[in-house]
Amino acid sequence: MKHVKLQTVSLKNHAILNERWLQDVVASDPSILGIGDVVLKDRERIHPRAGRLDLLLQDADGHGRYEVEIQLGATDESHVIRTIEYWDIERRKYPQYDHTAVIVAEDITSPQKNAIRLEISLPQMEEFDEIIETAELDMLDYDKRFGNYRIRLTGTELDSKKDTLIKLMQQARDNRK
Repeated sequence: MKHVKLQTVSLKNHAILNERWLQDVVASDPSILGIGDVVLKDRERIHPRAGRLDLLLQDADGHGRYEVEIQLGATDESHVIRTIEYWDIERRKYPQYDHTAVIVAEDITSPQKNAIRLEISLPQMEEFDEIIETAELDMLDYDKRFGNYRIRLTGTELDSKKDTLIKLMQQARDNRK
């Protein structure tokens, strides 16, 4: 067995290993992203007045779709917004699927490193939506496939929103019985 030393390469400035090359790699083997058993549904999907979605992947079982944007170098605000726009267009056009936005980049920067995502297993109901909205919790989305509310919390919110969070978690516990 021969040892090969790993070398970090920046694709952003590489002459051959560019975005098209990376798109081809992911399209030929979507499992490389580590998001499960997915297949290529479309590439360079045109969205009028929004641009082109790099890749559209779909769960092999047909339930979920992944709107994939590839960016060389570090993520920037405009690319994140564009990815969310593609995700929103696809989920509105095809509501029968669970949609997930995916960004593939060399450097994912996070402006909020002190935040966590909490998932609470509850049926999607107006009552729970209202509790979350009234408490001004940052609801990311509702995962229809697994029946979870996804909420982003900062460290200070864990204390200030404690009563509401406990109420929601108790309701989730009670629903399991």
